[in-house]
Amino acid sequence: MDALSEILRVVRLVGAVFIHARFTAPWCYQSPSADTAAPLLEPGAERVVIFHLVTEGECFVELAGQPPMHLCAGDVVLFPRGDAHLMASAPGLAPAQGARLEAVLSRRPRQLAYGGGGPTTRIVCGYLACDARLARMLLAGLPPLVRVNVRGSNAGVWLEASVRYALAEARSPRPGGAGVLAKLAEVLFIEVLRLYMNEQQATRTGWLAGLGDAIVGPALNALHHRPAHAWTLEELAGAAATSRSVLAERFRQLVGATPMQYLAQWRMLLAANLLRRSSSPLARIAEDVGYRTDTAFSRAFRREYGTPPATWRRHQSTHGRLD
Repeated sequence: MDALSEILRVVRLVGAVFIHARFTAPWCYQSPSADTAAPLLEPGAERVVIFHLVTEGECFVELAGQPPMHLCAGDVVLFPRGDAHLMASAPGLAPAQGARLEAVLSRRPRQLAYGGGGPTTRIVCGYLACDARLARMLLAGLPPLVRVNVRGSNAGVWLEASVRYALAEARSPRPGGAGVLAKLAEVLFIEVLRLYMNEQQATRTGWLAGLGDAIVGPALNALHHRPAHAWTLEELAGAAATSRSVLAERFRQLVGATPMQYLAQWRMLLAANLLRRSSSPLARIAEDVGYRTDTAFSRAFRREYGTPPATWRRHQSTHGRLD
């Protein structure tokens, strides 16, 4: 299993579609920062990533400090840093003064329809809530605004059709529509990451850039395939078919950490997942993530999470937080 698939298998993701909008030009919609919307979208989540899928027509997205970006049908935009932004039929329009955010999000997916009666644009707005550490890993190095067009992939065609179907089902009396939309939001987010990896430029850095790199990618896959293994830099360089010095330099350049530092971080994410989702004793979890003693494991976990693993587990069972 590749590193991205392994991360998505292990770490808890929660997604949903919260707005289905039909705008007619001229129009302008203001989307709040993720920090503002998070308590309303997913209470308890440490990190929320908002995205928009344009299913019909065209529009512009405006982010402070950047020129307006033109979007067309099939484009998905997501905001790795959670910045507030505008979606509009043309640059420079003032946002509409609508209901308070609490009222808009009281029923999901919310149907929005307004504008001046001109050309129509339809947009699906969704989010993904995840562990803060996962967000730092996956989204590191990404620009404030990421755009990909899903209509260029087979998965994208299926996703758009599925989203339209699920939105119709969410308005019907049949149960389960909201659940289907939630899963589709997660799949759409993953497809955006995959497409972005394929389009990435040589100057990009971050975890996704590392995964697509000819040297760092095999090393990441090896670490995720056998996280409990007592890896050495020499052995990892062999898996990547390069020298230790080249691997170390390239890994730090793209991922921002040494291979061994990264391995320690991934082991802690694995441990947190096992603590949250299983009743296994600490000694077993320590062994599963590559520590010979539960004492060494407890020290490492406390350095990363600020609390001993047993205490952290009790807190999770009580509060059920995404942290």
